[in-house]
Amino acid sequence: MRPFGSPEVLERRRQKAVALWREGIGPGDIADRLGVDRRSVHRWLAAYEEEGEGGLAAVPAPGRPPKLSEEEQAELVEMLLEGATRHGFPTDLWTGPRVVELIRRRFRVRYHRNHVTRLLRSLGFSPQKPERRARERDEEAIRGWVRTRWPQVKKTPGG
Repeated sequence: MRPFGSPEVLERRRQKAVALWREGIGPGDIADRLGVDRRSVHRWLAAYEEEGEGGLAAVPAPGRPPKLSEEEQAELVEMLLEGATRHGFPTDLWTGPRVVELIRRRFRVRYHRNHVTRLLRSLGFSPQKPERRARERDEEAIRGWVRTRWPQVKKTPGG
């Protein structure tokens, strides 16, 4: 599986590994510091010894290029954090179709609602379900009940 990060980020990590190795740090310690498997460090060092800096060069990720640039993705994150109501939706709940609509309006790019979840996950978001609460809910009455009635009805240990 391909590691997370842009090709440039991964290249900088390989260069950092070589720099640490030049300082006399062993591959196991380098792996611990960088959070990678020590076999990866050995592979990077072998590529460096064989090809020099070119052996560490960034390789474009295979597959279709992303529809949104890194700058557009960063802007999307900011927009999502501002909340859905800020962008014309009636509630602050972000749904797949709402994110698709936001991307279409702002960036003129079309995503299918089932595929926008991959984009959101790559940006660090995860699915969340809002806690359901009745509109008629009276928080003051609930606090009063918990304070006065609950101690009378709750089970006591050994009782």
